[in-house]
Amino acid sequence: MNTPSISHLEPVKVSERIHSLDVVRGIALLGILLMNIVGFGLAWSYSNPSISGGDTGANLYTWITTNMLFEGTMRGLFTMLFGMGFILLTLRGEKKGGGIKVADIYYRRTLWLLLFGIIHGYLLLWYGEILYPYAVMGLLLFPVRHVNPKPLFIAGIVLLTIGVFLDFRDYNKGVETYKAGTEVQRLKDQNQTLTTEQTEQLKAFTKLNQTPTSEEVSEYSSKMRNSGYFKLVDIIGERVFRSQTVFFYRYSPWDILSMMLIGMALFKWKVFNASLKYKYYLIMMIVGYAVGLTVNYFETSMIVNSGFDKLTTMKADRTYQIGRFFTTIGHIGLIMIFVKSSILKFLQNALGAVGKMALTNYLMHTILCNIYFLGFNMFGKLQRYELYYVVGLIWIFQLIISPIWLKYFRYGPAEWMWRSLTYLEKQPFRINKPETITRKQAIPKPL
Repeated sequence: MNTPSISHLEPVKVSERIHSLDVVRGIALLGILLMNIVGFGLAWSYSNPSISGGDTGANLYTWITTNMLFEGTMRGLFTMLFGMGFILLTLRGEKKGGGIKVADIYYRRTLWLLLFGIIHGYLLLWYGEILYPYAVMGLLLFPVRHVNPKPLFIAGIVLLTIGVFLDFRDYNKGVETYKAGTEVQRLKDQNQTLTTEQTEQLKAFTKLNQTPTSEEVSEYSSKMRNSGYFKLVDIIGERVFRSQTVFFYRYSPWDILSMMLIGMALFKWKVFNASLKYKYYLIMMIVGYAVGLTVNYFETSMIVNSGFDKLTTMKADRTYQIGRFFTTIGHIGLIMIFVKSSILKFLQNALGAVGKMALTNYLMHTILCNIYFLGFNMFGKLQRYELYYVVGLIWIFQLIISPIWLKYFRYGPAEWMWRSLTYLEKQPFRINKPETITRKQAIPKPL
C-alpha cells in the first residue's frame, strides 16, 4: 500500500468537527481569562489580593469566587482538550493510511506550537503563557496514543498524586524554615553572633515572610505603565524565563501532563462527545462539585482567615490538585448537560466558534489586554473587581466576532498559519462554498 502524501492528510473539515469539543474549548478559553486578567492588570497579586487591587468588600468576594470556582479548573479543561487534540490528529491521520507521515505531522505541529509559545511569552509579553509547556508535554503523548483509556486515566491520577506529595513536601520545608528562622531571629535580637548556617536560615525565613511593600508595588506598576516596548521585553522576559524553566519543571508534569492524559482517557470513554446519558453527566457534576468545592472552600477559608499568610497558603495548597481536579470534573458534567440540551442554541454556536478559533482568541487576550493595560497606561489602576469589566468586554467581542469571522474564513488567522506550517503547504483560507454541520452530526446518540 502506498503511503499518502502530506497533501492528502489535510486539516479537519467543518463537517468532521465535534460540536461538543468546540463548545467546551470555547468555555475553557474564555474562562482562562478570568484568572489571567489579574496578571495582565495588577502587580504580584494573583494569589494574594492584599498586595494590589484590593482585598476587602467586592474585591475580596471577587477573589474568593474565582479562587473557588475557576483557579486551575479552566486551565485543566483547556489542557484536557489539548491532549484530545493531539490524539484526534493522529487517529484521523492513521485512519486515512498516513503511516509514518502522521508522526511527521504530529511532531512538526507540536514544535511549531513550542515556537509560538516562545514568541507569545517574550515578544507578545505574557509571562503566564501556556503554549510552550503544552508543546513540551505534548511531545510525550505520541507513543501513548493507542493506550487504553483506563491506564491513561490511572497515569494521569498518579501524576496528580505526585504533585500533591510535592506540595506537602514544600509545606513541610516551609514549616522547618519558619521554626529555624524564628529561633535565629530571636538570637539576632539578643545580639548573638550567628553562624553561616544560621545566617542562611534567617535569609530563607525572611524570604518566606516577604511580600512586596506598597512602595515596591507602586514603583513596579509605574515602570510597567511608562516603559517602552523593548524595556517591557526585558522586564517581562525575566518572568517568562522563570516560567518556562524553573516553574515548568516543578509544576508542568503534575499540572499539565496529568490533565492531558486524563483528557485523552475521557475522550476515549466518549465523555466529551456529549454521547453519554444525562445521568452520567449529572453524577459527574454532583460528585465533582461536592468534593471539589468542599476542598476549595476549606482552602479558601484558611487563606482568608490567615490574612493571606504565605505559610498558611502553602498549607492550603497541599490539597490544591485534589480540589481543582474534582471541580473540573463538575464543570465537565455541567457543560455536557448544557451541550446535550437545546437551550441557548445561539450561545452554544457562539461558544463553538470561539473554540474553533481557540489559538487566535488566546493570543488575542494577550494583545488586547496589553494594549489596554500597557498601551493605555492602565496597569495597576483598576481594583480587582473592576478587571472583570475588561473580561466581560473581551468575552462579548470574541463571542460576536468569532462566528462572523468563520462565515467568511475556514480558520482563525493563527490556526490557518499553524496548519499551513504543519502540512508544509498553504491551506485554503477563505470560504468559497461554506461547509455546514447539523446538530445531528455534531452530537452522537446516547449510549
